[in-house]
Amino acid sequence: MSTSISSRAAEFREQLSQRVIVADGAMGTMLYSRGVFINRCFDELNLSAPDLVRQIHQEYVKAGAEILETNTFGATRQRLAAFGVAEKLAAINQAGVRLAREAAKDGAFVAGAIGPLGVRIEPLGPTSFAEARAGFREQIDALLEAGPDLLIFETFGNLDELREAVMAAHDATGGEIPVIAQVTIDDFGHLPGGTDTETFTREMDSWPVDAIGLNCSVGPKATLETIERMVQYTGKPTSAMPNAGLPMRVEGRNMYLCSPEYMAQYARRLLWAGVKIIGGCCGTTPDHIKLIRSETRSLQPGQRSLTATVEEAAAKAHALPPVATAEKSRLGAKLAEGKFVSFVEILPPRGIDASREIAGAKLCADHGIDAINVPDGPRASARMSAQVTCQLIQQHAGIEAVLHFCCRDRNILGIQSELLGAHSVGVRNLICITGDPPRMGLYPDATAVFDVDAIGLVNIVRNLNHGLDIGGNPIGSQTALLTGVGANPGALNMDEEIRRFEWKVQAGAEYVVTQPVFDLKLLEAFLKRIEHVKIPVLCGIWPLTSFRNAEFMVNELRVPVPEEFMERLRRVDNAEKAREEGVTIAREMVERVAAMVQGVQLSAPFGRYQMAIDVAAAIPSR
Repeated sequence: MSTSISSRAAEFREQLSQRVIVADGAMGTMLYSRGVFINRCFDELNLSAPDLVRQIHQEYVKAGAEILETNTFGATRQRLAAFGVAEKLAAINQAGVRLAREAAKDGAFVAGAIGPLGVRIEPLGPTSFAEARAGFREQIDALLEAGPDLLIFETFGNLDELREAVMAAHDATGGEIPVIAQVTIDDFGHLPGGTDTETFTREMDSWPVDAIGLNCSVGPKATLETIERMVQYTGKPTSAMPNAGLPMRVEGRNMYLCSPEYMAQYARRLLWAGVKIIGGCCGTTPDHIKLIRSETRSLQPGQRSLTATVEEAAAKAHALPPVATAEKSRLGAKLAEGKFVSFVEILPPRGIDASREIAGAKLCADHGIDAINVPDGPRASARMSAQVTCQLIQQHAGIEAVLHFCCRDRNILGIQSELLGAHSVGVRNLICITGDPPRMGLYPDATAVFDVDAIGLVNIVRNLNHGLDIGGNPIGSQTALLTGVGANPGALNMDEEIRRFEWKVQAGAEYVVTQPVFDLKLLEAFLKRIEHVKIPVLCGIWPLTSFRNAEFMVNELRVPVPEEFMERLRRVDNAEKAREEGVTIAREMVERVAAMVQGVQLSAPFGRYQMAIDVAAAIPSR
């Protein structure tokens, strides 16, 4: 690392130990106010509109900012790829440092700004910790090439992701460059996932960073209240860069209504609370920073010792031991005992009358089926709530239900609420799935949520089973939900399918149900790949109804059907015989897989429940 960079780093650390340092305000707000549409890649403007970016930096310098953040908040490969400019990553980041340096001259410190990747990382998403760290490292290396004085990580809502970013910086610099780590909070001082102030402060305090703090999301009031709590749990300098309040939508534009005077009042209070780095985030302008700088000049806030010993708080509530699988439900007991189990899939009704579905469930119960599996909005269709359908079946048909629970329609708040509700009304068996996207259904313009995928959903269920919310906070009681997941033995990318399956098991899956299987070789290969994973496998069995149905399976659902079965259905000359042949094929599959798996899930095509019953008759020793 060059001597000039090292000297600037030392200078920044010395200044930080002695006084308050004022950072700049929002870059995005200023670009937006100058007519740059929000659908543009703001980071790319470092290359296509450098004069505009440099001018905004200069306005902040004139207002008194002593730290200039580079216009690189979203300049990771993952975020740039969304705009088709990922190949410009190095150029964008290096131009960002250069433009800030040109405006700072020899005065303000230049901070390389880095935001979240914009993807979900484990355990709530498919991006691993190692992949996240590598993504941050690529941007950090590009920034370091241009020589920033420090690095600042901001607007992080996930502690695991921020940790990987911080460690990527430590790996790249060996601790030579100062690092500021900032999270974003809600009005109650919690991270978006619910992690409380004490927990995230203590975690960040343990990292190799020079300062920790808050930015974005909320206005100065919540920021002050949270900072006042944070200083009880850290000996590091703190930073505060609040929004100018919450945005109001005015004639299609986001307007931040906190005046510079109001922000300055809270700046005074933040300084007295012990903040050592102060600036602004969304909605703040050079006018806000000018008055904040005035406050720092007029005050000599009380200095708290940065080496103070932090008292350990009383031990927080620990996770509760989970309820044993055998005690969660009758299905859980059978799986725990190693018994062979059978599901029949019954779709929720399209309207409000579930009498036909209840009658089908009763028929299944009378013929020894163990549980009814109820899909959640299959093929992105609008039907009765799957949870309510499960309740009706359990109440009126005398058989347990298995609730498909998908991520498409719920954010993480709704997911937790509905899971708690399901447990409370006695629906204890789950299959956690990501869900079909709306474009597959009749309403392709419907909005999908997908806050998490199936892996993240299993993690949420595991937390609730331990008596914790998604943020790790005790909820006062615990659920006893039996957690199933899906898998596809016929997946085109089997390595990815196995990887995701293993993550689901690590997250807490207790059994797995496969997609329909017609090719025994695919099932055997899949079972071979997962033989190290000791959870029950239930094989999906679908009685085909016609040759056209088989073609649909192959060409639209991408489920392989051996040519032998296709030919048998092709030779049938009427619909009734075709269904009989489909049942015969399904029975053969049940007989073949019975010794390989611990159960089967039988489909009832088009509501023909008797077909599923006829197939179930082939289950050995029922």
